[in-house]
Amino acid sequence: MKYRWFIVFMLFLACAISYLDRAALSVAAPLIAQDLQLDAAHLGIVFSAFFVGYSLFCFIGGYAADRFGAKRVLVVAIALWSIFCGLTAAAASLASLLAIRVIFGAGEGPLATCTNKIISNWFERKEQTTAVGFANSGLQLGAALAGPIVGMMALHWGWRIPFIVIGVVGLLWVLMWSIFSTDRPEHNRWMRGAISPALDVRDDHAQSTAQPQLSLGSYLKRPTIWATSLAYFGYAYILYFFLSWFPSYLMMERHLSLSSMSIVNVIPWLLGFAGIALGGLTSDLIFRWTGNALKSRKIVIVGGLLVAAACVACAGTATSVGAAVALMGITVFFMNLTLSVYWAIILDTVEPARMGGVGGFMHLLANTAGILAPILTGFLVQWTHVFTSAFLLSGGVALAGGLAVAVFVGPPREDTEAHSRGVEIAQPQAE
Repeated sequence: MKYRWFIVFMLFLACAISYLDRAALSVAAPLIAQDLQLDAAHLGIVFSAFFVGYSLFCFIGGYAADRFGAKRVLVVAIALWSIFCGLTAAAASLASLLAIRVIFGAGEGPLATCTNKIISNWFERKEQTTAVGFANSGLQLGAALAGPIVGMMALHWGWRIPFIVIGVVGLLWVLMWSIFSTDRPEHNRWMRGAISPALDVRDDHAQSTAQPQLSLGSYLKRPTIWATSLAYFGYAYILYFFLSWFPSYLMMERHLSLSSMSIVNVIPWLLGFAGIALGGLTSDLIFRWTGNALKSRKIVIVGGLLVAAACVACAGTATSVGAAVALMGITVFFMNLTLSVYWAIILDTVEPARMGGVGGFMHLLANTAGILAPILTGFLVQWTHVFTSAFLLSGGVALAGGLAVAVFVGPPREDTEAHSRGVEIAQPQAE
């Protein structure tokens, strides 16, 4: 196996750990609420607190990756989030839990942008979206594992122990990453003699270390970046509604026990795991068939979000647990088909030296959904005493995102600043 796929596997594990950490609170939320005397509105605020730190550090982490290298940023970020995941076990009040969640979120913020940047350094363009998809599929696997792992540990040893165990796992990953990874393949001592860097390094790798030709601001003015960010926001709104509240929905409205919920909650996440892995592969296959990168990205994003929007809206009116879980499973599968493709648009349209900053900005905007979705859901449930309106709102947001990509995402054009410098922006083409 080529060493670059080992790097992808390490990123896959990082993504799995990140969602195992993140979903742990959702699974343990009913027990935490009982122990700390929190109501639905309080829980919504706790879920949203994570994204205050997370959203901001999506951008800061991306900027830092451009300046200091993605490997170093991931070492610091994952060590920080693992420590504060463990410290969740020490929370004794709403205030302490909020503070821990904000810093925990800040640690997780740089992961997606750093993953994208590392893959852009290690892979040819025709394989990048597939690699991003495989790495990101770890997110859903981690969330799927959170139900049975956290649920069983919480039942046997209390809700605090799972956070300590998961934090230790994250620190072990940091040790492995520090030893075996590098930002670029030609710097990796473990692959010397085994793989010729010339076979694995893209022709334009040198660009990633060159001085950027366009300013960050020039990229952030483009309609494509804003429309892609809105679509990513629609994806993220469903995701964080589901991640934060679906376990509580199963227990509060469908009256499942903690043990039953822990098992049932796995089903949509496993479908999401398949969706992420297939989304990047599907987009790259369409790219190869059509020779049109833009078309391949838009087909996956628009189609996936429209199906997801319809299914999540219907899930809110489902008359049985089975129907609700099935519809949410379809929702999670189709929305996750789109995840890697947002990053593919960045890979297609942004020079390597600006990928961290532009990707971080897109990720920041998208993940403000993590602030809004949990807290809006909490207040809607507190106000209406049912989850129906929260499901419908999630569908509406995803629909808006899909339509934005359909209308506003277009081929990159020469930027005014680029033109003044004599720089030509490459159009996405088949390899």
